[in-house]
Amino acid sequence: MKKGAKRKAAAASRKDEAAAAATTTIEEPQQQNNKEPTKIVRPTKRSKVPKPESEQEFFEEQRELEDLWKQVFPVGTEWDQLDLLSEYKWNFSNLEDAFDEGGVLHGKKVYLFSCTEPQLLFFGGQSKVTCIPVVVAIVSPFPPSDKIGINSVQRESEEILDMKQMKMDWVPYIPLGKRGSSVERLKSQIYILSCVQRRAGLTQLKEERVKKFEYCLPYFYHPFKEDETEQSTIVDIMYPIEPKPVVCEFDWELDELEEFTDDLIKAEELSEDQKDAFKEFVKEKVREGKRANREAREKRKNARESLSKEKVEAYEKMKFYKFYPVATPDTPDVSQVKSPFINRYYGKAHQVL
Repeated sequence: MKKGAKRKAAAASRKDEAAAAATTTIEEPQQQNNKEPTKIVRPTKRSKVPKPESEQEFFEEQRELEDLWKQVFPVGTEWDQLDLLSEYKWNFSNLEDAFDEGGVLHGKKVYLFSCTEPQLLFFGGQSKVTCIPVVVAIVSPFPPSDKIGINSVQRESEEILDMKQMKMDWVPYIPLGKRGSSVERLKSQIYILSCVQRRAGLTQLKEERVKKFEYCLPYFYHPFKEDETEQSTIVDIMYPIEPKPVVCEFDWELDELEEFTDDLIKAEELSEDQKDAFKEFVKEKVREGKRANREAREKRKNARESLSKEKVEAYEKMKFYKFYPVATPDTPDVSQVKSPFINRYYGKAHQVL
């Protein structure tokens, strides 16, 4: 027999022996006292009992702009009133829908600020003053203003300050599904008015500073629309005398000063010996009012002349939209108290939703 054939026969023999060993019972090596080999019994696998299927839990899917209205700072709201905004589950789905295709804000650059309007509403079987959140959207290619107006009946004069002096600024809004993204990469078209002043830090501020936040109004200056106050012929009079000041309005076009003063004396609001001093006081107020009107008209004229063609076009196309919460079974109905008026600077909205 050839050597190659011998090697093939030996290899085949070894394969047959290995196969035979694999089918035999596994035995322990025989001990020296010649006891019978012990068989090892392998445990059989238990069959798995299927667990009963638990009921599936369903969670309402979060919408991209669901918390948009909550992220906007409610300008001019008293600090201790902020918690009242969570009293009801207000729904601003109308604001969200406005950004969808066909909506008034779809595909546009938008700046949003919020404010509150206290109104007497009936809900849950009772009437009470309710703090209604309102969102104002300004469609504009640039920020509508970087100023804040501070004014109230308690203050003697109006202040116009930079937003940053009140720790406010326009910041990009990041939708819920993109919170982990870089702000620079988002190229956001939605900007919201934000305030970084924290309520916890108010205790370290002077009362006058705290009150300023409550008197804030978003400021807007339109170079092509005259403010009603610029053409007003009425001045507010607060003539300081004891026991109480004379408080009234004087219209320099409709009122005759001599007759106006005599009427106050007849009504016993002004004494005869104060007549001449009061008339001089009113004349000075009228001079101030006329001077303010002239300066305002001059300022607006200069502003118009300094604008580029693109800016002029942007101002002409600028739109204001005012959003109220939509009606739900869980919130008071606000449909009867909706108003287009925004504030003394912005005037009226082009559309109320």
